[in-house]
Amino acid sequence: MKIAKISFYEAPISLREPFIISLGPLTHANNVFVKLETDTGLTGWGEASPFPMIHGETMAGCVAVGQYLARQLLTLDPADHAGVLTAMDGAIYGNSCIKGALEIACYDVAARAVGQPLYAYLGAHNDRDIRTDYTISLGSVEAMVAKARWIKARGFSVIKIKLGARTRDAERVRAISEAVGPDVPLRLDANQGWSKDQAITVLRSIEDLNVQHCEEPIDKRDWHLLREIREATTIPLMADETCWDDADARRLIDHQSVDRLNVKLSKTGGFTRALRIAELAGEANIPLQIGGFLETRLGFTAAAHFGLLPAVTFYDLDTPLMQSVDPIVGGMVYGAGGRVSLPNAPGLGASVAEPYLRNLDTVVIE
Repeated sequence: MKIAKISFYEAPISLREPFIISLGPLTHANNVFVKLETDTGLTGWGEASPFPMIHGETMAGCVAVGQYLARQLLTLDPADHAGVLTAMDGAIYGNSCIKGALEIACYDVAARAVGQPLYAYLGAHNDRDIRTDYTISLGSVEAMVAKARWIKARGFSVIKIKLGARTRDAERVRAISEAVGPDVPLRLDANQGWSKDQAITVLRSIEDLNVQHCEEPIDKRDWHLLREIREATTIPLMADETCWDDADARRLIDHQSVDRLNVKLSKTGGFTRALRIAELAGEANIPLQIGGFLETRLGFTAAAHFGLLPAVTFYDLDTPLMQSVDPIVGGMVYGAGGRVSLPNAPGLGASVAEPYLRNLDTVVIE
């Protein structure tokens, strides 16, 4: 089995409302779908969701770099995951988002070739009760409380709160907790928005609330300060922007910097490095969260397959619910209260609707 053709589709999808984090606002998911075809007639799918202020990648940039990478991958065996990763990393440094899309497509094809659902191909079992949180965008205290009430009314059992505004963040969390009640766990994500001292002050002031963890409290370049914050508060810390690959995971674990790690396939460059992180986390008894950026259900279906691995405890798979269009056929399905279920079809069990693709700017490499 050899890679014969790779197509890239620019897919800007508007959000139902602006999504705001400490790094800035977003109004669209500017994603790229990848369709990989083999000489045996099999097709695999992947998706890149570049977050420019985090990845340093854009939709147009992913397509440009993707073409370059595709030329290195033609004629390779998509099931040779080490060979595919070596070819991409040897061609260009970084660019984990588009590399991730290409690698997901390779894993999709490889699992289809052996007739296995992707989770089984990864060594997992479809026996988990997956429930995603739902995220509150950063805004005024009043707006965030109103959104929290909206989320609770729809049955979600966990709420994630975007913070990092530098003022009134503790007030935001306390007001939301009072609005939804102490039985609803809260997850915090400052997206690097605080200084070390601000992080300690905010987290200490809300230790009495039902907070599961806080993601990425400070600038990713200051990762060496995370241990000080961790030792100063009882609220567990989770690494996100500081944990891109297994080398980052090893460093954070060795330095006892955080309690938990957030895996995103658009950060790790796909499954291969994500699996290495899962192995390291298992050895260190560090729980993982599986999340993403602004992927559609295609990208999050890939994430959910990974999420069935034993190392994964937390699920942040809500972004597709915020998008104005759902062009995905098959794939993960949202149930009541944020429950997520996966198909047992071979591979991802998901694809992009052909009528939708026909309206997108497309580049084909063969």
